[in-house]
Amino acid sequence: MKIRKAVLTGGGRGTRLHPITLTVNKHLVPLANKPMIFHAIEKAVEAGIEEIFINTNPGETELQKYIGDGGHWDVKIKFYEQTGGPQGVAHVAAEAHKFIGDDPFMFYFSDNILLGSLKDMVDDFSENQRDCMLALSKVPDPERFGVPKFENGKIIDVLEKPSVPPSDFAVVGIYIYGPKVFFKAYDNIEKSERGEYEISSVNSYLIKNGYNVGHKEITGWWKDTGKPDDLLAANRLILEKMSYDNFRVSGQHSLFNSKKIHIGVGTVIGESVNLIEPVIIGENCKLNNCTIGPNTTIGTGTEINGAKISNSIILQNTKIDTQMYICDSLIGQNVTIERKKQDEAEGRTMMIGDKTRIEI
Repeated sequence: MKIRKAVLTGGGRGTRLHPITLTVNKHLVPLANKPMIFHAIEKAVEAGIEEIFINTNPGETELQKYIGDGGHWDVKIKFYEQTGGPQGVAHVAAEAHKFIGDDPFMFYFSDNILLGSLKDMVDDFSENQRDCMLALSKVPDPERFGVPKFENGKIIDVLEKPSVPPSDFAVVGIYIYGPKVFFKAYDNIEKSERGEYEISSVNSYLIKNGYNVGHKEITGWWKDTGKPDDLLAANRLILEKMSYDNFRVSGQHSLFNSKKIHIGVGTVIGESVNLIEPVIIGENCKLNNCTIGPNTTIGTGTEINGAKISNSIILQNTKIDTQMYICDSLIGQNVTIERKKQDEAEGRTMMIGDKTRIEI
């Protein structure tokens, strides 16, 4: 049974990533200078998906602008709003019923980043005529996720964020459902105590009602990028695993050829600049007297003078002009960090948004 359709998440408020996500949809936060949701689209396409349906927050326009109609990936992409407000991730997929119809489909949480392939999972679903396929990964903190309960090696239940997890596995946010079965299960579940239709409730219903539910442990590496530390870890792992073919040096910067260094078109590398691979510098940036890397991405139009930056994500059109070492940091777009002039008073002037964290 070939899986041709997929539902990808594109909504939510990304509150754990504030203040960055106060102005940027969390699915557009860049990893390796590529919007997070692009990584999910590529994995879905690699698995054979031909049509993708992405849910959005009411009034959303940015996702549509960045993603387009899918032509870039040779797939068809459509967008739909989740009506009635946030009611849980199971509700996201249920709202896509008019697109899915009676076809099997993949449900992919776009803030899940994985390095391995989904091919084994898709093949198992088809070859064993599954009704549902769950992806699993061992984690140190399963209480943050849906957790499978096993008996004699078989999943007998899935519990949502249990205080006492029955295993050290998390159900990864990638699922495959056979014709009609998801919507049958959804019609038979109720909202959880937190007022949401849980995807774990759908999967638990299918397990307990005799459906053929399989599971496959994700190969390679997987990360739910819900927190800043997870984002930085994902950025680092992606950069480290990228092949040399993915790095390009534009302009008169041949010194950096044959390294895991990417320099975008129009970027000017000035004097005393040290780039430590892996690192990606976006287009139209200006760098002077600075050290960038390792494991760092710099967004388009950013200017950096005097700073040393490592293991960080810097978004577009930011200006950093200071003799400061910045590490393990996520810095938003249009931010200014500049040095204090010596002839000024000792005080510091700041304009800082909600939920900002600064270490001085």
